[in-house]
Amino acid sequence: MDFLNFILLDGDTGTTGQPQQSGAIMWIMLGLLMIVFYFFMIRPQSKKQKELKNFRESLTEGTKVVTIGGIHGKIAQIKDNIILLEIAENVRIKIDKNSIVQDTTNLEQNQNLQSK
Repeated sequence: MDFLNFILLDGDTGTTGQPQQSGAIMWIMLGLLMIVFYFFMIRPQSKKQKELKNFRESLTEGTKVVTIGGIHGKIAQIKDNIILLEIAENVRIKIDKNSIVQDTTNLEQNQNLQSK
């Protein structure tokens, strides 16, 4: 009997004469499932949230952004967790800092260069 069978199977043959499997296989599979779930689901999501938090903390006045609702504008003022977003000339709205999802300053500059 090899080492893996020795670990995964107990010595009890029961009434059928066949060795019965212990719960070790179940625990190993459950552990592997949890490891896969962590590396493919939990870790990437927490990394993405951390990057978004750092992005929101680094926002400055004059940055062109997009909100969760799809509103494009330029940051006119930042106070704590409230942003005054200028969406048109002399049109400003107050939004929560957590509703900013994308910086479009570089995107617009690249589009202007391509159109010339």
